[in-house]
Amino acid sequence: MGKKLFLVAFLACLGCKGISQEKKNESEKEVAYKVTKTDAEWKAELTEVEYYVLRKAATENAFTSDLLENKEKGTYVCAGCGTPVFRSENKYRSGTGWPSFDREIEGNVAYEEDNSYGVTRIEEHCATCGGHLGHVFDDGPKKTTGKRHCINGIALDFIPDGK
Repeated sequence: MGKKLFLVAFLACLGCKGISQEKKNESEKEVAYKVTKTDAEWKAELTEVEYYVLRKAATENAFTSDLLENKEKGTYVCAGCGTPVFRSENKYRSGTGWPSFDREIEGNVAYEEDNSYGVTRIEEHCATCGGHLGHVFDDGPKKTTGKRHCINGIALDFIPDGK
């Protein structure tokens, strides 16, 4: 049991980066998004943790998201701009400590190669505002897409169906 728990924690640490990580290289290509704000505007609208995750590509601590155990039916939207990015029927329990989905709402999530830590990963962004959501991996449910969208819960808001 202890070895399995250690292995899960170790793999989770490798899968996502923490708030203490350094900023992205300033020479990276800038993408124009429909919703653009100054850094000061984002800081004024988001909580400190939302700002670091959505705007600085940080990662919340595993097993801390209020949305991790959410089983209600509804839509997960970008906490920065409200764009619908995931549906509850595509959420599953991955055991990683972050909300996980086997697919996104098509067209609302953008992808970019992330080569930090000497490993190539695919980073996910809100396609409307560019907010960092998490990463996508190829170790998801084989019965559906085979994808695991490992998402920071703090980067999402949840809207129950019917509201």
